[in-house]
Amino acid sequence: MRPSQEVNVVSTQTGPSGLAARLGLFDATMIVMGGIIGSGIFINPYVVARQLHTATLILGAWVIGGMIALAGAFIYSELAARMPKVGGQYAYLREAYHPALAFLYGWVLLLVIQTGGMAAVAVTFAKYFLELTGLHVGEGLIATLALGLLTVINCLGVRVGSTVQSTLMVLRIFAIAALVGCGAWFLLRNGTPVPAKSTLLDRPVSFDLVTAMGAALVPVLFAYGGWQTANFVAEEVREPRKNLPRALVIGVIGVVLLYLSVNVVCVYVLEPAGLAAATTPASAVMRVAWGPKGAALIAVGIALSALGFLSQSILTAPRVYFAMAEDGLFFRSVGWLDPRRRVPVVAIALQGVAAIIIALSGRYDQILSYVVSMDFLFFGLTATCLFAFRRRDFKEGRRPPEKGLARMPGHPVTTFLFVAASWLVVINTIFKYPHNTAVGFGILFAGIPVYFFWSAQKRKRDQET
Repeated sequence: MRPSQEVNVVSTQTGPSGLAARLGLFDATMIVMGGIIGSGIFINPYVVARQLHTATLILGAWVIGGMIALAGAFIYSELAARMPKVGGQYAYLREAYHPALAFLYGWVLLLVIQTGGMAAVAVTFAKYFLELTGLHVGEGLIATLALGLLTVINCLGVRVGSTVQSTLMVLRIFAIAALVGCGAWFLLRNGTPVPAKSTLLDRPVSFDLVTAMGAALVPVLFAYGGWQTANFVAEEVREPRKNLPRALVIGVIGVVLLYLSVNVVCVYVLEPAGLAAATTPASAVMRVAWGPKGAALIAVGIALSALGFLSQSILTAPRVYFAMAEDGLFFRSVGWLDPRRRVPVVAIALQGVAAIIIALSGRYDQILSYVVSMDFLFFGLTATCLFAFRRRDFKEGRRPPEKGLARMPGHPVTTFLFVAASWLVVINTIFKYPHNTAVGFGILFAGIPVYFFWSAQKRKRDQET
């Protein structure tokens, strides 16, 4: 066999579900980072600074958030190594517990988590795009065009969609590097302010400090969320048991370093009080360091970051709806694969249409407030699958995955702490946004009778065959 023929065989490898395995380690790493880095890192630092008023506490919150995200990456690495199946979290919940629980995850992913987040980010992109171009058209039109274009691109194949996603991810990294570089240049030119020892902690260790740190961690953890979406495309990654765990850990570590760099620059260029007052901290830093040109440059970076998040979301999440259809728990057409490109075109289009409807409805801001509660509810629930799989290994005498990136270090303590952190975020959103959180849980519970309907349809089809 000639080398060119061998490469072609590898590139067209297909998994059990018929999806083409065409993604390598770099592609998977870019998907991990692309699922995490959105427009939030350019905005969220000021929310944290309003809760914690010193450089030490502000940066400490981002370090803690990074450690929790890294724990999540290790958990999902082991889950990916154990079960590199299409759908990621959907497959883990189905195998560890029950298809009903997996269906409910897919249900809220389609109606709340993914499409709601996509709608909000699409409108964010539209705002910056219109500000940069000066066009006088509605935000809804630009958001619709962005969602529609990226949906079409991802329908052309996983290789095309991944290439666009990777390109946008690299551009996002450049935007963050520009922000950090300009901020560092300003500090070197003007000197770095060193906070006095007496102001490192502006309050004694107390219950108020603990609650303030808890409130600050909500936007931090939200900014770090998204690594799990890489597991949705497990069957489309070459050698997933090796490459997916590596991509998860490398990607999350890369994001932690980028996020900490951004926050160091924000804290020391603007100082804690100035950061708390700046609702657009990235623009404020660039304006201080480089004037109006700097602010315009970072606006381009934020627009690209929003666009990149949309590209990654459209690439990954439809694989969950595809897996639901494969299990007979959704419309059969959603499980249809394009025979030439081997991608779930109907699932991709369905998600794109749903996100466009939400973006045009103008209710995306309300939806975002319960996206968080649903997302972190299933973060914690999926992490508990590791307890179920480890217990099953023990009972059946199976050897666990080899040590390394495919095994959660410090389990069960570290896994328990991650679950606790995830569900504390849910509890916080329930108390902070009780009405919107109730809507989110209402949509979740509405999926129960829908599951029984599809389950009955599946049993009927099985009896007929």
